[in-house]
Amino acid sequence: MMMKMEYHNPVLLKETVDGLNVKPDGVYVDVTFGGGGHSREIMSRLGEKGRLIAFDQDEDALRNAIDDNRFLLINENFRNIKRFLRFHGIKKVDGVLADLGVSSHQFDVAERGFSTRFDAELDMRMNQKGEISAYHVVNEYEEQELKRVFLEFGELKNGGAMANVIVSARKDKQIKDSEHLKLVLAKFLPPHKSNKILAQIYQAIRIEVNQEMEVLKEFLEQSLEILEVGGRMSVISYHSLEDRLVKRFFRNGLFEGEPERDFFGNYEVPFKIIEKLIVPDANEIASNNRARSAKLRVAEKK
Repeated sequence: MMMKMEYHNPVLLKETVDGLNVKPDGVYVDVTFGGGGHSREIMSRLGEKGRLIAFDQDEDALRNAIDDNRFLLINENFRNIKRFLRFHGIKKVDGVLADLGVSSHQFDVAERGFSTRFDAELDMRMNQKGEISAYHVVNEYEEQELKRVFLEFGELKNGGAMANVIVSARKDKQIKDSEHLKLVLAKFLPPHKSNKILAQIYQAIRIEVNQEMEVLKEFLEQSLEILEVGGRMSVISYHSLEDRLVKRFFRNGLFEGEPERDFFGNYEVPFKIIEKLIVPDANEIASNNRARSAKLRVAEKK
């Protein structure tokens, strides 16, 4: 089946796949298949014995599956990468690619509730079968939990006050859609900053709904286990919380603290940094607005 080009415009396509240093007979994993842009580029560099396994928990992505016997698409969350690869008889791989965050398709389909541009029911589930939606977070979380979400995942200084206002408002009427949520939080949305603050609010709720930070940590740890020595990871992130985790893990294999030292006092780290940081150039940002906040990091397992 041919990919619908409007589904998702892959960011840093060449740079991300170049980072994997694809071997024609290697085994690679694209954990964020989406529209299949990065996957198709990897496939173009594989020989007859090469193999690509892709993951995407969003059922909408299945329509973009690549018709090729070297390709397998798994409709699951990439937090389970190790388990599902082993189920399919794969213990080690030569490279892993991740393009984190929300796809262009998910942003552009109003009823998914990811975009501040549309009036839609509060959803934001990347897996449409997920039990927790944005509605659940906004209407059922205790005030302290809401405050935590806004402060930790949205980095919103007024997170506590926002949580208080939401809890007070929902006593009168449940907050079911984005327009109602904007109305409830109107006093925190001055015209000159409203888009930026709304984006932070949506980001915070979305990360909580999809457990994105926990998922990213589990994925990174498992990827280190399944990578062959000399295997590469290319990871694109779109906000500082993700990038911080990726940077720390690539630097020392940990999310907090410092790694152990060897007998000679040198740090024992699992990766060699191939590229410290790659960002899109002005031309790519002009042609693909989603690229403006993208950060690519590449590392090789020692």
